[in-house]
Amino acid sequence: MSGAGSQPAAASQAARLAGKRLFGGKAGPGDPRRPGACPGACPTWFLSVLLTILLTASSLPAATYYVTVTGLGGEPDYEQHFAMWAKDIEKALKTGPDSKVETLVNATREQVRGTLDRIAKEAKPTDALVLMLIGHGSFDGYEYKINLPGPDLTASELAGLLDRIPASRQLVVNMTSASGGAITFLRKPNRVVIAATKNGTERNATIFARYWAEALGDPAADSDKNDVVSALEAFRYADKKTVAFYESQNRLATEHAVLEDTGKGDGVRAPSAENGEGLLAAQFPLLRIGATATAAKDPAKLQLLAKKEELERQIDKLKYDKAAIPPEDYRRQLGALLLELAKTQEEFDK
Repeated sequence: MSGAGSQPAAASQAARLAGKRLFGGKAGPGDPRRPGACPGACPTWFLSVLLTILLTASSLPAATYYVTVTGLGGEPDYEQHFAMWAKDIEKALKTGPDSKVETLVNATREQVRGTLDRIAKEAKPTDALVLMLIGHGSFDGYEYKINLPGPDLTASELAGLLDRIPASRQLVVNMTSASGGAITFLRKPNRVVIAATKNGTERNATIFARYWAEALGDPAADSDKNDVVSALEAFRYADKKTVAFYESQNRLATEHAVLEDTGKGDGVRAPSAENGEGLLAAQFPLLRIGATATAAKDPAKLQLLAKKEELERQIDKLKYDKAAIPPEDYRRQLGALLLELAKTQEEFDK
């Protein structure tokens, strides 16, 4: 688990420019030195240079915008719980050096629109956006709405606002009732969508937000112990806790959280390589903790951190592609990546 699911746009651009600088932009179509002309056949030195370029570009300063919205509670107890969970999320996320955290409690439609419009003007393609919705939602069979004071906000309107934000890595965590009804509108390549309910017909109040907030404050959520809580790890933690809550209360579960990160699915309960869901979420760093959080504040460690996270991304991707790779090739590639990761981790820990 580590960073974004794909190299930021700046990294790709840096690689193209560096290729032109290295080879003068004059390599002919048949020249194996030409970037993109030698998949699987590029000399080792070229691949090494290209990886260094990508890692350097991906370590450029980037911000993560975290926006938590609570909607209309309807009752004092709900309003109190929604605000409490939002504040717990805010407290956990403010520790990051490049975190831009905003919490809109009992927000109006115009407040949400105004915040996202401003971020659309500020954010860069290398940045990330995490939008978290807490409250009640509704679904009429076609359109989802989050219930806000005054006019509600529809999923289609929200999707339009998010599409205008240039941040190339986006995560939407919709923790309201009926939130599954919003997935069709919100799903998009390079966007992770998590919903507290599997569809729009699960209309009872949800508690998924309680355990999502808990995931951000509990080191146990970091299941692979790499000092980064990914979107996938937080999802699994919160879902497991939600299931356990209903079981402990001897109640029939009225919410079933799902995740969609391919841009074309309806969301699944258990993301895995078998169903193709979860890779992007596994590579989305929601929260850095421990040594990784300390390193993110240290310019001397940033390049090593970028290399470490890139190797982890490659390992995650390889595991998802395992079925399509001959076993011997898979073992060879995995072994090489794990060895390089171990060396990088040793240097990182010095």
